[in-house]
Amino acid sequence: MKIAVVALGKIGLPLAVQFAEKGHRVIGCDVNAATVETVNRGQEPFPGEADLQEKLSTVVGSGLLTATTDTAAAVSECEAVVIVVPLFVDAEGVPDFGWMDSATRDVARGLKPGTLVSYETTLPVGTTRSRFAPMLSDGSGLVAGVDFHLAFSPERVFTGRVFADLRRYPKLVGGLTQECGRVAESFYSSVLDFDVRDDLPKPNGVWNLGSPEASEMAKLAETTYRDVNIALANQFALFAQQNGIDVYAVIDACNSQPFSHIHRPGIAVGGHCIPIYPRMYLWNDPAATVVRAAREANAGMPEHAVSRLESIVGPLSGRTVVVLGAAYRGGVKETAFSGVFPTVAELQRRGATVLVHDPMYTDDELRHEGFEPFHFGEPADAAIVQADHPEYAVLHTEDLPGVAVILDGRNCVRDARPMTVVPIGR
Repeated sequence: MKIAVVALGKIGLPLAVQFAEKGHRVIGCDVNAATVETVNRGQEPFPGEADLQEKLSTVVGSGLLTATTDTAAAVSECEAVVIVVPLFVDAEGVPDFGWMDSATRDVARGLKPGTLVSYETTLPVGTTRSRFAPMLSDGSGLVAGVDFHLAFSPERVFTGRVFADLRRYPKLVGGLTQECGRVAESFYSSVLDFDVRDDLPKPNGVWNLGSPEASEMAKLAETTYRDVNIALANQFALFAQQNGIDVYAVIDACNSQPFSHIHRPGIAVGGHCIPIYPRMYLWNDPAATVVRAAREANAGMPEHAVSRLESIVGPLSGRTVVVLGAAYRGGVKETAFSGVFPTVAELQRRGATVLVHDPMYTDDELRHEGFEPFHFGEPADAAIVQADHPEYAVLHTEDLPGVAVILDGRNCVRDARPMTVVPIGR
């Protein structure tokens, strides 16, 4: 089978490699010519994805994966098209479909009868049917669900462990029609392998949910659930701090009960999923007061972290504060929607001189993000751990001379003697 994967980002490229590893001929499409050139050399365009470089060099070397900037031409050669173009929301929570619409029009120009088009980018409920089906039909002259197959199948993976997650989690699909769903189910069964899991209600594999709306809802529900759960943990942390309680001990005790799972509190939750997808859900369901309150609670944690630090060390005006971690989570070189941005902004609002350290970024890369780099061994007055990089598990005074207090916003520092480590919830 020939497959086009549209957008070779941190999800799309591993997907393309996965499909090629199963013996299919894959054409990766991207608007960035530099990314296309890098992939065609067999080099990963971004670091940090487990096993990607080795797998990529193998499938490119074998000729099973090539890349191009001409999406329409690639689609015209393929029997299946998988679209993984980013979709963001603005400050008011309104989705910005610009990139998705552009990619959809490119796909439509190359679409031929019998092709399967599957969207994997997380979408508001109803988008596949009401927005992209007409757009594909208008651009191709073909009727969705009649002349070509259309489905929604959300990605359910974390960057850094995509290949493992593809095996671990069931692949959800929802077709525009019953036949679209059957074709999508058959396609994903041919390109993915699954771990045996006895903890699932039915065998791991491709799960057909019956409609694109059901698949869209399932992805928004699972990510929004996490946001609400994290907000609950953060609320516990605030109360525990006010009453001298070790919230981590409380949460560990709660999680020891069957069916219990409470996320641990932290400064903020970043990345592509958690800050964005609950807003997409709210766009569909503005009356969801629990979801709205959870998002507001999590968005307020950077300000709380800075207030917590100031309550310990005194006024921050004129002091140098180091933020440890630009990435949205440890081990991943990605700053999109990271808590570093509101944390730095709040520190600066209070008059602090802010420096940022991240072992995955060069000085130039940090400056490109708008930060002044910090190097271990330089003097500072205080520090906040924003990302749980493993390098921050052990910190010494030689690393942070002059720092007496570290606010551990991720509960990841295991040894910082003789500095005082203050968890966010204690």
